[in-house]
Amino acid sequence: MLFHAHIPNQVGHLGSLVETFLLWTGLAVPTLLLCALVRRSATAAVAVVLPALTWCSLFGGTLLDKRADGGDLTVVSHNVNEHNPHPAHTARALAASGADVLALEELGSATAEYERTLAATYPYHVVRGTVGLWSGYPIDASRTVDIAPWPRALRATVRTPKGPVTVFVAHLLSVRFTPFSGFATTARDAAAHRLGDALRAEPAGRTVLVGDFNGTFEDRALSAVTSRLRSAQSEAGAGFGLTWPASLPVARIDHILVRGVDPRASWTLPATDSDHLPVAATLRL
Repeated sequence: MLFHAHIPNQVGHLGSLVETFLLWTGLAVPTLLLCALVRRSATAAVAVVLPALTWCSLFGGTLLDKRADGGDLTVVSHNVNEHNPHPAHTARALAASGADVLALEELGSATAEYERTLAATYPYHVVRGTVGLWSGYPIDASRTVDIAPWPRALRATVRTPKGPVTVFVAHLLSVRFTPFSGFATTARDAAAHRLGDALRAEPAGRTVLVGDFNGTFEDRALSAVTSRLRSAQSEAGAGFGLTWPASLPVARIDHILVRGVDPRASWTLPATDSDHLPVAATLRL
């Protein structure tokens, strides 16, 4: 737990694999405690305190409810799954969330159906490839952000009543795990570095980055992005906020990251017909 950053990433991206599931190292604590009880060993029971305290120092704060009232802008992001059998139902559920700004990833062939269903609630929208942004406020200065051979990210300016907010929507490339290649993240990591370059070139100001990163905030391979922004979930969430897979979430790979604004609350929305849970945050501008 303490030295995960020193696990080498050169072979099979082992370091990223450990950091993706670092949260679950806490399961060692009750396992070790059970062993101590079975052995009736007071020394072993005391020794369990060390990993328990270590895990709490890493993740204990996440369990606290840091949500607060207030905020000027509610943002929702959702990987809707290109194989979603009921895109219109998903769109209506997301519109009912009351979000001011809605970002969707993995639109696929159902893009037109999302556009039709969301048009009444969100008069402004922009789509670039498989990602899109819908807003109740005007959108301008939109463009594709080049992170992959095909469009998977966009940048736009949302004109809110309290001034402009730059919004990035991104869907980093998928990862795979095989016994032969290990944790295959090369394409995702390259996309993260390109996205980090775009963020570095962005003038200072209110910036919100949302999307499916196919990785957790702790994964060092995403530091080109995560080192430049703060996590709304970490600052204003309650609990771990796990998002994937929707049926039994084990990792938070869908994120709302910010700079120049203050998160007031962050949470996950109920499951749709996607394999991801939607994420939401209220921000004070």
